[in-house]
Amino acid sequence: MVINMKKYNMLTDSPGKSLFFFALPMILGNLFQQFYSTVDSIIVGQFVGEDALAAVGASYSLTTVFIMIAIGGGIGASVVISQYLGAGLNRQMKTSVYTALLSFLGVSIVLGVVGLVFSRNILTALNTPGNILEDALLYLNIYFVGLPFLFMYNILSSVFNAMGNSKTPLYLLIFSSLLNIAMDLAFVRGLGFGIAGAAVATVIAQGISAVISFCLLLCSLKSYREQPAKSGAGAEAVGFAESHAAERAQPAPEGIRLFDTAMLGNMIKVAIPSMLQQSIVSIGMLLVQSVVNGFGSSVVAGYTAGTRIESICIVPMIASGNAVSTFTAQNLGAGAPERVKKGYLAAVKMAAAFAVIICVILTFFHEGIVGSFLEAGSEPAAFETGNAYLSFIAFFFICIGLKAITDGVLRGAGDVLVFTLANLINLGIRVTVAFVFAPVWGVQAVWFAIPMGWTTNYLISFVRYLSGKWSRKKLIKVTELE
Repeated sequence: MVINMKKYNMLTDSPGKSLFFFALPMILGNLFQQFYSTVDSIIVGQFVGEDALAAVGASYSLTTVFIMIAIGGGIGASVVISQYLGAGLNRQMKTSVYTALLSFLGVSIVLGVVGLVFSRNILTALNTPGNILEDALLYLNIYFVGLPFLFMYNILSSVFNAMGNSKTPLYLLIFSSLLNIAMDLAFVRGLGFGIAGAAVATVIAQGISAVISFCLLLCSLKSYREQPAKSGAGAEAVGFAESHAAERAQPAPEGIRLFDTAMLGNMIKVAIPSMLQQSIVSIGMLLVQSVVNGFGSSVVAGYTAGTRIESICIVPMIASGNAVSTFTAQNLGAGAPERVKKGYLAAVKMAAAFAVIICVILTFFHEGIVGSFLEAGSEPAAFETGNAYLSFIAFFFICIGLKAITDGVLRGAGDVLVFTLANLINLGIRVTVAFVFAPVWGVQAVWFAIPMGWTTNYLISFVRYLSGKWSRKKLIKVTELE
């Protein structure tokens, strides 16, 4: 892989270049993450069968919600971490990292237990077809046992990104993806473990990566020392740096606190709406899954193929939004809101370019893509559903790109009220249209609702962005030198 992986400074370098080269490893890493998830489906569909693929699909909408909760929680923590880093408060930054890890480890254990207890009830409530219920339950229960590893792996990736290091998560994701694929083939095809083998492979691969990631993070934190702001902090941040340089230069106490309730409170302010924003697609998928399930396992299999491809296609958009969030937090921490506006415009151009590429690929190659998920003898309804879904959604990825970037600015600033409202309305539109119109229009109503929700979300957040009120918000205080 020959990629310019030079590290750009978000406070001093060109906003466009620093955003692009920070987002690029995040995009590649998330693509690998989606890639091995997709390979799970392909291997199960090809070597176990259509019903097994439908069972993975019925579980996938729920498992993705939990992962998106982890990612959203990590982003909430990363906003606080990034603002401390931008302000030069490295000791507080370390405390915020430890607070995030301990808090979300506890959350993951609770969620895992709740999932194990209620997994059958959830699948039944989602109208999971009887012929795939037991396989879906088995996949889901193995997933919940390994949830703390899966959860912490995603939190650790967010922490690295908050520190301006998006390369380490990329390398770990590549390692995890390749390991997962190798174990998929061994457990599912070689040993004949079926759907259980796919679930175990995912848990083991991400568990190993989580342990490695934690060790690397501890080593990385040792390099940070409390010190004055550097002189080249950027034209917009010079006044801020000078006014607080003496304060930052004060020697810090020796000990680093492992937990701080005030920091946790600030993280929660951003984490809850971030969890909502990150999981909005997944929650929508979960709530409308019962609608899709009502059309039978063949339609579920085709819909599963389509949503797996959609999950890959939105990766550049979500990663760009997350990069904008970190960029915003660091620059507001350094007192440079004008750089955020320049970064926003650069990110919009980046999302538009991605949207055009995705549209062209899906328009011309959707049949071959859907066919890779299904056996040659699968029901025609499975192929028809997957192809119809991708043919329609191909033209609307710019909508989620604009939404993700605009939400990223508000999230990075800690301006969460309008941000939360916009995402709730997005969810409401998707669920309402699917439930009300699916009986009339058929399963197509499920994907008609998607661009409607994305666009409405974007327009609400964009009005807030234009107001400029987000630029006057900050979660931390530079005087936090205890």
